[in-house]
Amino acid sequence: MAMKESLSYKLKRLMPYIWRERRTLAVILLLTLLGAATAALMPWPLKILVDYALGGAELPQSVIFVPDYFSPSLSPLMLITAASVASLGLFWLSSALDVAQTWSWSAMGQRMVYTLASGLFNKLLRLSPVFHSKNTVGDSVSRLTTDTWCVYPLTQGLLIAPMQSVFTLLFIGSLAWQMDAGLTLLALVVSPVLAVLAVFFGNRLRQRARQSREAQSSVTAFVHQVLSVLPIVQAFGTERYNRDRFTELSKDAVSRSQRSVLLRSGYGLVNGLTMTAGAAIVLFAGGQRVLAETLSVGSLLVFVAYVASLQRAVESLLNTYGNLKTAEASMDRLLDVLDSDEEIQDKPGAIALPKPRPGRCGEIVFDQVTFGYEPGNPVLHDISFEAKSGETIAIVGRTGAGKSTLVSLIPRFFDPLLGRVMFDGLDIRDIQLASLRSQVSLVLQDPFLFPMTVAENIAFGCPEASRAAVIAAAVSANADEFIKKLPQGYDTPLTEGGSTLSGGQKQRLSIARALLRDTPILILDEPTSALDTETESLLLNSLQKLAHGRTTFVIAHRLSTIRNADRIVALENGAIAEIGTHRELIVSGGPYSRFHSLQSSDSVSGALT
Repeated sequence: MAMKESLSYKLKRLMPYIWRERRTLAVILLLTLLGAATAALMPWPLKILVDYALGGAELPQSVIFVPDYFSPSLSPLMLITAASVASLGLFWLSSALDVAQTWSWSAMGQRMVYTLASGLFNKLLRLSPVFHSKNTVGDSVSRLTTDTWCVYPLTQGLLIAPMQSVFTLLFIGSLAWQMDAGLTLLALVVSPVLAVLAVFFGNRLRQRARQSREAQSSVTAFVHQVLSVLPIVQAFGTERYNRDRFTELSKDAVSRSQRSVLLRSGYGLVNGLTMTAGAAIVLFAGGQRVLAETLSVGSLLVFVAYVASLQRAVESLLNTYGNLKTAEASMDRLLDVLDSDEEIQDKPGAIALPKPRPGRCGEIVFDQVTFGYEPGNPVLHDISFEAKSGETIAIVGRTGAGKSTLVSLIPRFFDPLLGRVMFDGLDIRDIQLASLRSQVSLVLQDPFLFPMTVAENIAFGCPEASRAAVIAAAVSANADEFIKKLPQGYDTPLTEGGSTLSGGQKQRLSIARALLRDTPILILDEPTSALDTETESLLLNSLQKLAHGRTTFVIAHRLSTIRNADRIVALENGAIAEIGTHRELIVSGGPYSRFHSLQSSDSVSGALT
């Protein structure tokens, strides 16, 4: 078994979350100890009732748990009363300890779950886009909201339940041994059989549980995917197809879950039969000893109660074991994320850049950069060019030429396979990641807006900004006018994705967000390609304001967006085909000139293909 699949490894990964709750765990340990001692005392009032109050036997001074001031000459009525009061008191004490333990464990377990979820969420935020491209959002959400609960049964199965079982065995087992060692051995004879059954069913339970969780995750991922593109689903009339697909995935999830439940039920049935057989053996042997007058009826009843307590402890432990194997399947899915390598992280000794300041522009150099999402399959080949401080560099090329991938290397979403990207003379891998990204702003083709107010969306990258600064950014982005017309102005809540706004309005909010962030490096990734010509012309002025005084990289298909760039980089098949100004590249007759001719002759298409 691989190390990461072992229980010891999972426990090691859980220890940081458990150690934070060490005080609560100590309280649970004490409550468990007191509970086991109380459970050991509970059958003894029955022995006093049967043997001494009803059976007429003399109550010796040395009877365990009977105070010395009790006299053997106590009347049967007094003994019955004492047994009843003791039984009631022990029940209430046991119940109070059980409630306190359950409350403490529930609070501790839920805190552990949310701490683990927080750690997993933080890990997901740090993982590169390559990881997220291989895992659907729905699957990540399922791991975050459902699989994180595995820490609860895992801790229960690895710590809490074993503690309860050990204390039960220590208290009840030692008393049972003092009463009759032979019957105690008979009660324990089924233990090896139960251990064999646990091993036999354990791995099968885990495999079935993992299959069930993956099927449930597929349902979640499918629902997220469909609801994310619901207008397209409705426009193409694929509601029935998606409904049938959902039904198919749901049936598969139910089927896998049923197989998992069936296996667990079979496991519980076999264990129950085994323990019942063990209890029958004890009852048979004990009955014979009562007939032979070597064991009193009261002692047999106490012993049978002890056997029942031991069986309940074992049954609880075995049920927990089944839950443990199920939880392991979820833990495996969590470890797939938690153990994933963070491809992009700070190297030892990475430095922090000075905070962005007005008027400061960064210089970016691509030095023989080669990059691919998979080894042996490069997307960019030997890219070398320089963006001087304050320049605007346009990136053009066919779809799939590597334009977005190229600019994604600047904020270090990926690292080159070969070569380096320089920021003001420093390899960006030598710069602290947070510091580097604080110097870069992005305006994307599809600006994502969050389900919060307009002002909060603008200040998303700069939450400490004042309301005056937010309004100033909106004015510069030509967004203030339409914002004031919204029902609550800047305090108007937006829906997820800003579906109540037009494309131009959303883009202007995105520009305002970048203006407020005020960074020396700006990346515009096709900011106007999804807009009509009229809306584009309104936005160009805002984009020019945004690019002023910044080193800017523009990806665009429309020549109107890139015509005035200081230099244009034309890509073909992931390599630089030519570099120059608009006028120089038109004269050269290369790829950019062909793009220009195509767009000039077919203004309707508006795209470089």
